[in-house]
Amino acid sequence: MAKSGPKLIYGIHPVKEAVMAGIPVEKVLLRKGFRLGQVPGLIQQLRQQNVPVQFVPVEKFSRLTGGNHQGIIALLSETEYTELDRLVPRLFEEGRLPALAMLDGITDVRNFGAIARSAECAGLDGLIVPAKGTAQINAEAIRTSSGALHSLPVCRVGNLNDAAGYMHECGIQIIAASEKASDVIWEVDLRQPVAIVMGSEDTGVSAGLLKISDRIVRIPVAGKIQSLNVSAAASVIFYEIVRQRGRER
Repeated sequence: MAKSGPKLIYGIHPVKEAVMAGIPVEKVLLRKGFRLGQVPGLIQQLRQQNVPVQFVPVEKFSRLTGGNHQGIIALLSETEYTELDRLVPRLFEEGRLPALAMLDGITDVRNFGAIARSAECAGLDGLIVPAKGTAQINAEAIRTSSGALHSLPVCRVGNLNDAAGYMHECGIQIIAASEKASDVIWEVDLRQPVAIVMGSEDTGVSAGLLKISDRIVRIPVAGKIQSLNVSAAASVIFYEIVRQRGRER
């Protein structure tokens, strides 16, 4: 068998068959020196599905599996992903006011899971994450989310800026959170389709996303510490959406 446990597939043909069959894949690892010509069509398929590909030393392969990996391993996802261009039209068709969260550079698994939990509790319609530079949706993320990642739609996109552009076209306002903003979150009208952008703990929302955001907002703080943990900040903003819309779960 070319499968080790429920979350790992290795070997050229098993990996290719899994990807072509649409099995959710979190990441594909290739041994350094691996010739892409050995897997014709696979790399293009991975790009279409926004699956990140990483070249790693052969020693890492040995740690992951002792089998005949043939230089390729697929790490299976703990959740299924949803296409953004399917989710958004469906929300409008259902008569909903979309409320989405874009996670820009959230690499800490526990923060990621905590944000997902708050988003589900507040009734948000989904998370949007980049294919690269984001926390892996693994068992720890699922546990921290209290299972929210099994029920909350997660859209994995190749580029967050492009995703923001698409949502603009759909009439969704992009609102980025930044401690340096002048506007306070409760001064902004959230009773319209919105996508909230939360950035990483160290660098915040990327400059490109800030530039194309419709509003940049902050949460006022009264203490000596000038910023909240990103998962706590996300909860505050998500529940401001609930407050303004007068919606209870």
